[in-house]
Amino acid sequence: MQPLIDNARTFGRRPEEFADLAAGQSPEVLFITCSDSRVVPALITGARPGELFELRTAGNIVPPYVSATPTGEAATIEYAVKVLGVTDVVVCGHSHCGAVGAVVRGDDLNTVPAVRDWLAHAADEPECSDPADPTVAEAVQNHVLTQLLRLRSYPCVEQRLQAGALRMHGWYYEVHTGLVHEYRTGTHSFETL
Repeated sequence: MQPLIDNARTFGRRPEEFADLAAGQSPEVLFITCSDSRVVPALITGARPGELFELRTAGNIVPPYVSATPTGEAATIEYAVKVLGVTDVVVCGHSHCGAVGAVVRGDDLNTVPAVRDWLAHAADEPECSDPADPTVAEAVQNHVLTQLLRLRSYPCVEQRLQAGALRMHGWYYEVHTGLVHEYRTGTHSFETL
């Protein structure tokens, strides 16, 4: 913890780098990813403060849209799309994902009921030909595609897509190599960026 505290103490000593941020934010990208500590969107993309609007959830899950029961995830997506006017949405899964791995393996999650219920509520079991694969690459990639489809159930997303004002991207990040792969509709596969 101490290195984090030390950095936080010196971080604010460069006010000239941050002064413009007080005027507001205008990110172009909503970046939806896992809350896993090994996935750092700004590090992966090289984004500076104000360039990414982030939504982080266990397993980068986008819950189904239900207007009668608003969620923090739905509010974040709606704000990014309608208020901030992002032009791109990235759903980024990652290798060695504990959430997706637990779903694929059928792990007993009774000791963590909130996690169990979140995964049961929001994640269909992704296709995976090898559940023993520690990277769960195939499952995570299929899971990313499911989350992209779920985003389309959000009225604000569908409206912007139909107007040609929003693009959606599926990414897969390898925590063990640092490589990022993007889903390509032409080949129906994830290819290295």
